[in-house]
Order: sequence, then C-alpha cells, then structure tokens
Amino acid sequence: MKKFLYYFTCTVVIGFLIYLGMKYNIRLVEEASQTYEMLPVLIFATIFPIVIGFILRLPKLIMEIKDKKEWTFNWIKVIAIGMPTLYILLLPILSYTSFGMDLLFAKELLLIGNTTLITIAGIVFGYVLLDSIKK
Repeated sequence: MKKFLYYFTCTVVIGFLIYLGMKYNIRLVEEASQTYEMLPVLIFATIFPIVIGFILRLPKLIMEIKDKKEWTFNWIKVIAIGMPTLYILLLPILSYTSFGMDLLFAKELLLIGNTTLITIAGIVFGYVLLDSIKK
C-alpha cells in the first residue's frame, strides 16, 4: 500500500507539472503570434521535454538513492542514446544559426519531422541522463 501511494503521488505530481507546462506553452505561442518572436517557444519546446524525462525517471532514482553504494555514470548509454537524441532536440534551435541547415540530416528531420519527434527526443534524453547515474 505504501508503494502504491508513492507511485500514485508521483503520477499526480507529474501530471500536474505537464499540465502547467502545457498552459505555459500555450501562453508562449499566443505571445509569439503577436510579437512574431518564435525563439522563446522553441527554447521552451526544447527544455520542457528534457525536464519531463527527468521527472519520469526521478521516482526510481529516489529509490536508488536510498541504497548505500558507490555511484557510477554510464557514458556509453549517454553517448549511444543521449547524444543522437540531443542532436534531434537541438535542430530547431540550431536552424536559427547560419550553419543550422547545413548540419547532417537537418533538412530531412525538420521537414518530415514535427514537434512530436522533438518532444520524444527530449523526453528520452532527459530520462537517459538520469538513468545513466547508477549505483
């Protein structure tokens, strides 16, 4: 019963944070439609999924923290999974630079991909970063 309440509370908190993030995103989009400044929307769309990935992994990390073991960092996982997802995640922001559209697969990912691809990449990146911290 104690574990059920722990997981249920985590689910409610995560759901509430996602709700607040979506409300803030709507406000940013409305502001961008008036000022034509899309960079704040892109930055939020990049950072928010990473935070969600952190939050999704956080309950398990808290349980692992209670163990008294030595901490390690799984660099292989970060390089193999984290770096490609970070690349996909940063493409919309990098497209605002002078070299952004010359990057590998930039045109293809930005043309055929949509916000769903970027959101998934951000969640995976955030989750993998916290999952790479091991005892």
